[in-house]
Amino acid sequence: MKREVNVMELFVESDAQPEKLSGERIAVLGYGSQGRAHALNLRDSGYEVVIGLRPGGKTTEKAQNDGFTVHSFEEAADGAGLIAFLTPDMSQAEIYEQILEKVKQNATILFAHGFNIHYSRINPREDLDVILIAPKGPGDLVRRQYEAGRGVPCLMGVYQDVSGNAEARALAYAHGLGGTRGGVLRTTFGEETETDLFGEQAVLCGGLSELIVRGYQTLVDAGYQPEVAYFECMHEVKLIVDLLHEGGLAKMHEFVSETAKYGDLTSGPKVVDEHTHEKMRNVLKEIQDGTFANNWVSEYESGLPEYNRLLQEDLDSDIETVGAQLRARMSWLQDS
Repeated sequence: MKREVNVMELFVESDAQPEKLSGERIAVLGYGSQGRAHALNLRDSGYEVVIGLRPGGKTTEKAQNDGFTVHSFEEAADGAGLIAFLTPDMSQAEIYEQILEKVKQNATILFAHGFNIHYSRINPREDLDVILIAPKGPGDLVRRQYEAGRGVPCLMGVYQDVSGNAEARALAYAHGLGGTRGGVLRTTFGEETETDLFGEQAVLCGGLSELIVRGYQTLVDAGYQPEVAYFECMHEVKLIVDLLHEGGLAKMHEFVSETAKYGDLTSGPKVVDEHTHEKMRNVLKEIQDGTFANNWVSEYESGLPEYNRLLQEDLDSDIETVGAQLRARMSWLQDS
């Protein structure tokens, strides 16, 4: 039985009031994937944009080559009407404290992920508007879609509205990114943070990669060639993901064979069963109650020993060795 859902409220270009940010200097802190896309799109939309980076930061030259003058975090924040925190999650609390004296009264601070606000790693000053604009795509896609006259959908949230215009300013910012062309969906910092972390851990990164590796190992343990196992469990993932991305389950079912479809419907639930579902609920609970965030902060502050060990295990795995050898022969991948 289909569950009834509320009709979503999607904001589009006609809902935006770009003038809500007119005359404001926007400080973009960070110039990674999202930072670069935000800065370029906002500048091309007519806003004054300054870049804040650590002295000697590795993206300084890239920002300068794109025509920006690079400042320290404090210099960029000084006098800015809106400050966008687009550095990695674990750096933001320190940067906030570093720039706080330079943040003018009644300014707006913006995040593309709610982690630090939701888990109270940053407790914003009471005079500040605090907003969220989270494009649902990587920075290079945000930029490419903007240049093509399209836009990547965004999530929008308001944590603190002192001015009474926080949501309007958030929507103006999303409009400057091109987000209102794709649609902007209202959410909260909590919902964005918890669902984003869950998706990454249980499905997109953690769940999918573990499923691939264990499927590969099952075939190799049964005596099949590692190269064939790689093709079946890793290489062809893109085919299925592209179909799901373009048209959901319906398009996948339309384009795979009847044999594949029958195997999907009958064997899929044997692999991802109620036990797996319960594990997913446990992952979500640890996200909701702050256990994951506390563990991650502790790991980061201790120098990432377990993180680095687990990452190296992934990189040293047999499927990575076999995959690298096979991909080296795929000429079409060398251009990407």
